Amino acid sequence: MNPLVASWCAKARRRLRRVARRMRSTAHAGSAALEFAMIAPVFFVLLMGLIEAGVIFFAQSVLQNATNDAARLIRTGQVTGTLPNQVLTQAEINAGMVVGQAMTQAQFRTYICNDIAPLLACNANLQIDVESFTNFSTASFPTPLNADNTLNTNLDNYSPGAVCSVVLLRTFYTWTVVTPLLTPFLTNMANNLHLLSATAAFRNEPYTTGISGC
Repeated sequence: MNPLVASWCAKARRRLRRVARRMRSTAHAGSAALEFAMIAPVFFVLLMGLIEAGVIFFAQSVLQNATNDAARLIRTGQVTGTLPNQVLTQAEINAGMVVGQAMTQAQFRTYICNDIAPLLACNANLQIDVESFTNFSTASFPTPLNADNTLNTNLDNYSPGAVCSVVLLRTFYTWTVVTPLLTPFLTNMANNLHLLSATAAFRNEPYTTGISGC
């Protein structure tokens, strides 16, 4: 073989070996980024779903606490405005209550709204239903959802009852689910909504001086 040709072939083989080694050393470069790009959408959807589920559970707890606080106003007769020497709390003052005056439905709603803020907005998503009965055996109330799985808008009564009345206080809040793809797992009613509900059932105390017990 011609020495020049042999020399050129040897140089070419060395260059090819260097290129092959370089290609082997960089064969996995960028694979991590590619793999992350493939799983990132699933990861972030699951993360958003986990966060929203946590917020929903927290909002449920906030709504229940507000319902319990409002139920105490009814059970102790504070909503009637007839208690002797009644002293209003700051929360009751913020709701617009006045000593000696019965609490209106709007003031009762404001009281609950102030208790659930700022996590839950005081808008059309919040619905409050207060019903009273003579005793527990006669208590009858409709379900919150209609046949089409929407919220029953007729549940907006305000009947705190009288002394020894049995009262059912229910609050509802329609939460709009925003996590994509996981909507079927986070909704429990129509229109991609999750219904938060809180309930307090009790008998009013004998808060007037003329009654010793129920």
